[in-house]
Amino acid sequence: MMMKLKKVTVNKYKSIQQPQVISIDPSITTIVGMNEAGKTSLLTAIAKTNYFVTDEDYKFDTIQDYPRNELIDFQESGEDCNIVTCEYEISEEMLSEISEAIGEGVLDLSLFSQTHTYKGGVSISAIGANEKKFIEHKIKKFVLSKETKKEILGSSISNIPTIVAKEGDSGLVDLQTELKTILAESAKNTNWKPLDYHVYLKWIKPRIPKFWYFDDYYPLKGKININELQRSTKSSETDKTAKALFELAKISPAEIISASDKDYEKFVAQLEASSNKISKEIFKYWSTNTNLKIEVKIQEVTNPNNQREKVLDIRVENRLHGITLPLDRRSKGFNWFFSFIVWFSKIQADKTSDYILLLDEPGLNLHASAQADLLRFFEELSKKYQIIYTTHSPFMVESTHLDRVRTCLETTDRGTVISDSIQEKDPNTLFPLQAALGYDIAQNLFISKNNLLVEGPADLIYLTVMSNILQTEKRTFLKESITIVPVGGLDKVTTFISLLRGSKLNVACLLDTFTDQKGKQRVADLIQNKIIKDKHIRFFNEFSNNGKEVADFEDLFTKDEYLKIFNESFSGEHAVVDVSHLDNTLDTIIKQINKAIGKERFNHYRPANRLNQMGVDKNYFSKETLDRFEKMFDEVNRLFP
Repeated sequence: MMMKLKKVTVNKYKSIQQPQVISIDPSITTIVGMNEAGKTSLLTAIAKTNYFVTDEDYKFDTIQDYPRNELIDFQESGEDCNIVTCEYEISEEMLSEISEAIGEGVLDLSLFSQTHTYKGGVSISAIGANEKKFIEHKIKKFVLSKETKKEILGSSISNIPTIVAKEGDSGLVDLQTELKTILAESAKNTNWKPLDYHVYLKWIKPRIPKFWYFDDYYPLKGKININELQRSTKSSETDKTAKALFELAKISPAEIISASDKDYEKFVAQLEASSNKISKEIFKYWSTNTNLKIEVKIQEVTNPNNQREKVLDIRVENRLHGITLPLDRRSKGFNWFFSFIVWFSKIQADKTSDYILLLDEPGLNLHASAQADLLRFFEELSKKYQIIYTTHSPFMVESTHLDRVRTCLETTDRGTVISDSIQEKDPNTLFPLQAALGYDIAQNLFISKNNLLVEGPADLIYLTVMSNILQTEKRTFLKESITIVPVGGLDKVTTFISLLRGSKLNVACLLDTFTDQKGKQRVADLIQNKIIKDKHIRFFNEFSNNGKEVADFEDLFTKDEYLKIFNESFSGEHAVVDVSHLDNTLDTIIKQINKAIGKERFNHYRPANRLNQMGVDKNYFSKETLDRFEKMFDEVNRLFP
């Protein structure tokens, strides 16, 4: 892009009652806020400054746009008011092009702004071209006397015709001819300096990016009445998308209406070619269902007045199930994506202009994974187009690019407030950001490609401590590529397995023995449905030394070892528990200690945490205990590639 939008100031527009200054990211800007916060007002205000087609809906209108609670006073005042100021950054490429034409050092301009008012005024920031340097460059081409050069350099471009008439110098006449375009432009607008106006007309004005707005009202119908589309004088958003589809196919509704039956095949072929192109674009990014195919047909129907009319029937075939449905009876998300590509094709066809995309709540009806696809699509588009989009979905917020986020908040006393900083006082506005950040933290802090699910944080500590000891001794330890994920209880294990498996991650479990039948059955169902392999669910009783079919993590230690840790962590709270106090008829050491201290359940985390604090080494444990952990780590490591 030759020019990029850098900053926008919006004032007195709908819910925006006080000037709001919004910095715009060079690639993607995300406007986050609740419904009715003013996000749409911001986008439409920007769009109206230079909409990509002539459209009455995208022109400023005092009655419709000025804040209603101040409208009467504004009308009676007779004053004008700034609405939007767009500040653009001019690219180095464009500056080089201008410098090559008017001379090096003549133009020192990196930013340019344009302001629109309610009375239709458009003011432009100063261009600041150096006329003296410009003339110095120009007069080098012509033979002029020293005195004439001095007079010209001390004057302005607009005075050159006067100097020519007075001097009659042939070189001056040639210079005037060289500058005839600038002089003619200057004569039409005396409010500008001649060179500034020339630079604006020739290079800046044609390069100001056009704005393209798209929201949830643009999706296509499944059946489009071509006769009605041709007759309508004011097109709805849906009609505009339909017309864009015909433009993409390079045919007009009028051609179809007047065509004979034998011409239908040609039109169908063109429409099918267009839909195939659109489908190809969609399925690069639509991973939700790749078994869909677009079909288009032209049909004749009889209207209520018994007249024959032509209808474009757009259907979506599910090749997996062999059925077709009208486009508007497919998911709203797919219809939105399809219509977006159709409407977007209209601006893609224009190779002469730059565009900025304004997308209002894009992908609102898309599943979270499809919203991720849409963000991936936006990243690709942003290589060519600046994008500004609004959302209140956490899945439409890039947690790795929170610097791109602007918050939008409706206040009782100031109207809509838009900020680069996060609004600490409004949790509802912050929620999508918090949710996006929380999801990212969960993904990156606790979950990796290889995940070993354990019941709780105590298990995580024990595994980490014992793995570190074995690693220090250069024995087999738990692979560093494996992330230990505490799930918060055996009852949550099956849920975690299903969720992580849906993310195409490697999952294994190392668990206490299930004692309730429901838990066992849920795991058995996962194995039967091939969600997880039987060998990927391992239990501590396979490695323990208690000789029982039921075991907890703590049973991997000898009783003496675990009691040392237990007594250390509960010192002063219980009498010291000795091996002789334990009831060996009970399955696990946990149950045995509970009975010995007369409690239903003690805090299992405290002994694990205490062990971690003690900083023990191999000498704290028996050879048999270390061997058991090494065997367990060896078998767990083999479960992951």
